[in-house]
Amino acid sequence: MTSFAPDSVVLNRKLPLWYQVSQSLRASILGRRPQDPLRLPTEEQLAGHYGVSVLTMRQALKELEDEGLITRHRRRGTFIEPHVRRGTPVRLLGSVDAIVAQQSGMTTRLLDRGKGPVPAELAEYFPDLDEVGTYHRLRCDEKSGEPTNHARNYVRPELAARVDPADLERWPMTKVLRDAVGADISRITDTVEARLADPETARLLEVPLLSPILHYTGVTYDSAGRALDVAVIHYRGDRFSFTVTLDAT
Repeated sequence: MTSFAPDSVVLNRKLPLWYQVSQSLRASILGRRPQDPLRLPTEEQLAGHYGVSVLTMRQALKELEDEGLITRHRRRGTFIEPHVRRGTPVRLLGSVDAIVAQQSGMTTRLLDRGKGPVPAELAEYFPDLDEVGTYHRLRCDEKSGEPTNHARNYVRPELAARVDPADLERWPMTKVLRDAVGADISRITDTVEARLADPETARLLEVPLLSPILHYTGVTYDSAGRALDVAVIHYRGDRFSFTVTLDAT
């Protein structure tokens, strides 16, 4: 039986390795195509793939098992759970792969793309630009088809010119910029606040006008401190919660 092939990741030695591996593997699982195999490679194969010990890999797999993303069967192996409910918890956990994982695993439709002036409220992030690439996507629960969030991305023009729209129907913008475009991503800042649904958001998310929503702004920076992408996402308030985990070490 052919095994599922997870993406590669460059590990950051400042964060727990098991955590980074679990988040990278989680993103790969949630972004898998329907025709991809459900069986994962063995612990030893996965450990070799990520360059970690078997003990570290085992801890990462336990995290995914506890979350309900995988099931482990003695002698048979480890399998992706195909019917798991995705997208409910949104975690802000301290690595780029965690951001990718939080945004993965939903059916995504690209509503429109193009170029436009920098919105006034985002001008502080693009002081050297008059125009940015724009993308608007709607994400829905794979099983029910229920809209869960809609996202607008504002991307530096030189990067937007290299984005394949087809990639955005499978992967979050963060992953597309990092892995497909090759952008130099150094850090991401996240801001979450409660708001009430405006008419467009209420229509897209199929909720009553003025329903509570979670308004998320994520700014992706390169190592020179330039903003590469600003993501503005509206999450249904009845479907998402945010968890922030701080490492005390």
